[in-house]
Amino acid sequence: MTQRTDKALRLEILDDGIAMVTFDVPGEPQNTLKDAFAGEFEALFRRIRDDDDIEGAVFISGKPDSFLAGADFDMLKGCKTAREAEALSRTGQQAFRALAALNIPVVAAIHGPCLGGGVELALACTSRICTDDPKTVLGMPEMMLGLLPGAGGTQRLPRLIGIANALDLLLTGRQVRGRKALKLGLVDDVVPRPILETAAVERAKLLAARQRAGKREGRRRRVALDAAGLQELALERTGPGRKLLFRQARKALSKKTRGNYPAGERIIDAVEVGFDKGIEAGFDAEARGFGELVVSDQARQLIGIYFAQNALKKDSGVDDPGVEPRPVRRVGILGAGLMGSGIAYVTTTRAGIPCRLKDKDDAGVLAGLKAVRKIHDKRVKRGSISRTEADRLYYQVTGSIDYRGFEQCDLVVEAVFENLALKHQVLRDIESLTGPETIFASNTSSIPISRLAEASSRPETVIGMHYFSPVEKMPLLEIITTGQTADWVTATCVALGKEQGKTVIVVRDGPGFYTTRILAAFMNEAARILTEGVPIEDIDEALKNWGFPVGPIILMDEVGIDVAEKVGKVMIDAFGQDMAPPPAMTRLVADNRKGRKNKKGFYTYGSGKKKVDRSVYRVLGIKPDRRMDPVTIAERCAWRFANEAVKCLGEGVLRCARDGDIGAIFGLGFPPFRGGPFRYIDDVGAENAVAQLEGHAATLGDRFRPAPLLAEMARDNRRFHP
Repeated sequence: MTQRTDKALRLEILDDGIAMVTFDVPGEPQNTLKDAFAGEFEALFRRIRDDDDIEGAVFISGKPDSFLAGADFDMLKGCKTAREAEALSRTGQQAFRALAALNIPVVAAIHGPCLGGGVELALACTSRICTDDPKTVLGMPEMMLGLLPGAGGTQRLPRLIGIANALDLLLTGRQVRGRKALKLGLVDDVVPRPILETAAVERAKLLAARQRAGKREGRRRRVALDAAGLQELALERTGPGRKLLFRQARKALSKKTRGNYPAGERIIDAVEVGFDKGIEAGFDAEARGFGELVVSDQARQLIGIYFAQNALKKDSGVDDPGVEPRPVRRVGILGAGLMGSGIAYVTTTRAGIPCRLKDKDDAGVLAGLKAVRKIHDKRVKRGSISRTEADRLYYQVTGSIDYRGFEQCDLVVEAVFENLALKHQVLRDIESLTGPETIFASNTSSIPISRLAEASSRPETVIGMHYFSPVEKMPLLEIITTGQTADWVTATCVALGKEQGKTVIVVRDGPGFYTTRILAAFMNEAARILTEGVPIEDIDEALKNWGFPVGPIILMDEVGIDVAEKVGKVMIDAFGQDMAPPPAMTRLVADNRKGRKNKKGFYTYGSGKKKVDRSVYRVLGIKPDRRMDPVTIAERCAWRFANEAVKCLGEGVLRCARDGDIGAIFGLGFPPFRGGPFRYIDDVGAENAVAQLEGHAATLGDRFRPAPLLAEMARDNRRFHP
């Protein structure tokens, strides 16, 4: 018997007494939790409780590739006060407590993303089974959105998988696939997708039989008596041990977030209260923390980023909605170095497209193939994929020292050295081998694509695809178009980037494009502060405290001091003295300081803890004895960054402020809780931003002169975002 409605929950009673509950939000591509569903859940649970013929239940999604993505963010955005948000949390808690209290076993059958509220629903069930499909991931991403799980997750998760394991998932937002979830104890079985429903029904029948025999499924986690288990018993099952565990968690959190993300503290608070004062007190702490966080500035900005990412997923990169991307069946990559091998990895593993990797000699090709293999090996070691799957993916990359096979490529990515003559040569080589519709994409970080296209016989197929290192980890892809780039080429590259798992922005060609240009302004100001006598560690610490993941000086070492110098010359040629570094910085290149790559830069790279190489001050001819307020250090660098971003928007390099925020956050590490440079200016106010920049310009020079667009917006009292 099936109860059919147009609501989100559908109930079907199978012949063997198992209730099949299908969650399928009408008209939506994936399931989310809305407060309007509270009545449906209540009616469903009442129906199950009142039917003595129902002996067990299975909770499954009606969506083809998604279980439950979490709470509906439009619902959260509608909360104006902490009290309103707290009420939502208590409603969710009440619904899932009713689920947990059903007098029959309930099995969650999980396929596809099961995130946030989806995991909380599954935790309230008696048992959980998921598929081994790569699309199936489980996680609690609330921390990344400035929130905490508000429907019981902070209480049920640590009781199921242990406090330490739970805090790891809760405080990182890390998502796990089936095998890892099974190892953690988050799920009870992992099965192939075709038998998920059958396996869940059989599991429900088994648990129902055990219950009839008086063997109700226990909820207390069993701990193995090995070294790890004994450590867990000592830390998690005793009051003093838990106190130590929570103290360590707070210390690690503070080191990572530097107090910029209050959600982490509230998560630890809720878990700790639940163990110290009981689960009822834990639920209460969770609801109150949820209410406070939903209306916090951090959550507002982080949720804004979430909506911007979703909008970009639907953006083809071109204005004409009739332009369709063309199929990409094979990709060629010129240059098997760090960038080339990373591009090969994401193309084969995430996009599922075979790659041909070329380098100048056998040693280069072999190094590239080894780099791809190394990434796969790490995933196997973590249990993310099997060795068989890793081998299958690895063999999708082939190597060559010549152009054999490139004639079959629909798209070729150039990742050779930053030398225009070399790039012109490989462009001509590719065009002599391929058809008129093969796309040539350059991974250059600074050379204008229009200059590269000067050597092309078909410039409409030349485009920039600027990846960030390490490619397999960094989420951004910056696509650069010239005035000649065909729309179908842009749309095809955007589509490929999305298939590679990237967040994609499209910018107009110009020196440094968008990300390299604003990064140059940022690092340039840090260098100026350094040559004023401020110690290196003071500069890096100030920017990390402001919210950047790494400081600008150590970033120069990572990028390469020699690379920064080459990019700097491009910036000076284009933008004049505003982008000129302090003269003393040229001495670093003369001293053969390249940074991490040759273990000689601003920091030491020998054995032991990394620290500042004090000899660099002698090379620069400065005494590091000036103390500057950390806020002043951070704001000088941040205002150069933000002001340059506004110049890019005003000059048409950026299509919109949204893209500028996303590019800065996902490509360069601009503090997400500040929303990106444009949302940061909106928060400060354009008029106040102009006043601060003019104040710096009066004392430090014209490089702080407000961007014309910013001055205009201050006069008109306008914002970059609604």
